[in-house]
Amino acid sequence: MGTMLAAIAAGIALIACALVVVAMRAARIARARSSALAGAAEEALQTRTAQRLERLEAAHARLAERLVALESRGEARSFDQAIDLARRGASVGKLTESLGLSRGEADLIARLHGRQPN
Repeated sequence: MGTMLAAIAAGIALIACALVVVAMRAARIARARSSALAGAAEEALQTRTAQRLERLEAAHARLAERLVALESRGEARSFDQAIDLARRGASVGKLTESLGLSRGEADLIARLHGRQPN
């Protein structure tokens, strides 16, 4: 009976060791899967971030182009208004104050388009 109990105890110990090895392998596989999933999640996040950045850069470029177009139209409109005011006899000071032109710009417009002295 004693040898039978020793054999059973040895069998239980062997099964316990096998369970420990299986548990360690399962933990290693779980860590590997977790790392792979984390890597895949990080890659997906980087891809989405890159796509968002591309969309933002495209939107920025479109807005920059619109701003340049609006600014150039605004300058042209200011010059058109300045020419109209100069033809009506506005002074260089009036052109610089009311339209924000530089002194040189206002002077040139007044000379080219202002009323000529008789």
